[in-house]
Amino acid sequence: MIKFDNVEVYNFDNAIRGMRNSWQSWDKLDSYWEDPTSFVIGEADHKLMMNLVKAGPEHGKFLRQIFISVDITAPLKWWDEIDQYHFFDTNSTSAMHTLGRGEIVLDDFSSEDWDSDLGEDYINLINTARERWFAAGKKKPSKEWRQLIMLTAMGFNYRRTFTSNYAQLRTMYFQRKNHRLQEWRDMADWIESLPYSELITLKTK
Repeated sequence: MIKFDNVEVYNFDNAIRGMRNSWQSWDKLDSYWEDPTSFVIGEADHKLMMNLVKAGPEHGKFLRQIFISVDITAPLKWWDEIDQYHFFDTNSTSAMHTLGRGEIVLDDFSSEDWDSDLGEDYINLINTARERWFAAGKKKPSKEWRQLIMLTAMGFNYRRTFTSNYAQLRTMYFQRKNHRLQEWRDMADWIESLPYSELITLKTK
């Protein structure tokens, strides 16, 4: 399971202006603000952007200046894999606080493919470990705390506010769009829904 909330893409205008610095062709800028919240990329700017992206990352470096912020909820397994990439920052929910807030339920995990009997057994196990930690006074560190953390599966969901750029999303898209982990394929679909996603995917809408 992976969810994307509170998506914001910004800085198109500055990225496009900077893109034209090499040629000093600012007089050809044809992008504009349609209203205070809607930026429209003009035909000439769009053509140059696509040509530069197709020419390779050293030419399409303006993508690094198109920024994105989004709240992503995904299992620890996926967060573990995305850590190999660079040029992004996150603020995360805390395992310590989440496990201490209340009873753990199946919806706290990406459990859509779990067998129901195994899922129920696991949730009972994790809650038993949690109760033992509570009984020991919720001490950190402690044997009970470590046991609870180590029993928490890779399917446990974390919500993180993720900030990156179109260049990094392009790398993820082409490397992971056919990945065996469903969350990566779902992320590729989400990337295709972003404003001017053809700059990332080269797919025309």
